[in-house]
Order: sequence, then structure tokens, then C-alpha cells
Amino acid sequence: MKIQIGNATMCKGEALSVLKDMDDGSVDAVLTDPPYSSGGLTVGQRQQAPSKKYQSSDALKKFADFPGDNRDQRSFITWATLWLAEAYRVAKPGAPLMMFTDWRQLPAMTDALQAGGWLWRNIVVWDKPTARPAKGEFKRQCEFVLIGSKGKLAPATERCLPGVFRHSIVSGGKRQHLTEKPVPLLRDLLQISPEGCTILDPFAGSATTAQACLETGRKFIGVELSEVYFDVACARLNTLANWTI
Repeated sequence: MKIQIGNATMCKGEALSVLKDMDDGSVDAVLTDPPYSSGGLTVGQRQQAPSKKYQSSDALKKFADFPGDNRDQRSFITWATLWLAEAYRVAKPGAPLMMFTDWRQLPAMTDALQAGGWLWRNIVVWDKPTARPAKGEFKRQCEFVLIGSKGKLAPATERCLPGVFRHSIVSGGKRQHLTEKPVPLLRDLLQISPEGCTILDPFAGSATTAQACLETGRKFIGVELSEVYFDVACARLNTLANWTI
């Protein structure tokens, strides 16, 4: 299923399958937040449902689970390499890749990025001041954005962009997805791409990346497997379209 809403295209399906049907060199950049298959220190913890791993039991608002977050480590790396290779194919030469991950999967995803053909360029830090404290331990206050490019990066700006962005986690009342990233952070990351370009997100979730794209004058192509979150994404995009009329 494919739905066009203004300058955004939402595709319902599994990322790897949808990417295989896209044309070579058809997007200008990739910005995505794939499932981490993380959320614990043991195999048993990591294979729990996302709602158990990423949400406290006393949370006031409950969010739907999403598929693809409980792969074992070998299948996770293989799967990530496959979809990253397809994303590489559909990206234009010089296109940047921005991909979220956490500290547990940082080594695996840097390997998958390079195995998929991308040139690994950098790691950007998302500093989360409102992250949950850990008694007797260091606070797990950051997530990471892996930066790659398809060959030599085609610069979209002459500015020197920061390597650390400080944004609070989306509060429960405003959040529409279990692992939603803040729109201001996504807008910051989009500065590495030119206005008017087309951004690909193979794991669109509730369409926060789409919102950041539309608010900054960019086009968007998103893929989402979960029927629940596909509907949430389309509802968000319809609301944005109504605001811009």
C-alpha cells in the first residue's frame, strides 16, 4: 500500500521488500530510526516485547508494540546489512545517511553500515537531559546517530554543524510512538541535506521524520510495517497537510 499526502509518501510494508522496488538513485538522503533489537543486558531481556523493554510499568500512556525488535544478534546484523545495502542503492551519489542506534548496538551497526556499502563518516550524539537515572551507575544519557555517505559527501551547507545535540525525550502526553524521537532533533540533523530534497526513512514509525522534513521544505518517503503506526503516521501527515492549506 502506498499513500501520497502532500509532499510525503507513506508505504506500508517491510523495509527490505519496499526498498527493493524503488529506483536506483531516487533519494537525496536517508534519515532513519530502525529497531535496535536491544533494551537489556541479557538475551532474555532483549527478546521481550518493546512495550516491556522501553516503557515503565507505571507509564500513564501505553503504546503499541512494533515488529522487528527481538532478533538475535547474528540475524540482526545480517538484516541490517541487507536493508542498508538497498538504501545505498536507492540513494544518489554523495547522499548522507543518518541512522539512530544505542550503546548496545553501536559496534554492530557501524559494521552493518560499512558492509552495506556506506562510507562511515562520524557519530553524532543525542544528549538526553531527561533520561532516567541509574542508582549507583552512570546515567544512560545519550543515543547515537551514525553518519555515513554514499562515496564522497556532497555538501549541502558551508556551515560547521555541531556533533552533539541536546533535546529532551518526547513527553508521554505528546508522544505517539513507543520510541519516538523529538522533531527538533530531526530538524537539526536535516541540516546536512539541501532544502527541497527527498529524504528516505525505511522505519517511519509515527512519521516524526516526515514532520521534520515537511516543516523544513523537504520531501519525504517513508516505510512502516506496523499497521497501527502506519495509520498513526498517515493521521499525523493529514493533520500537517491541513495546517499548510
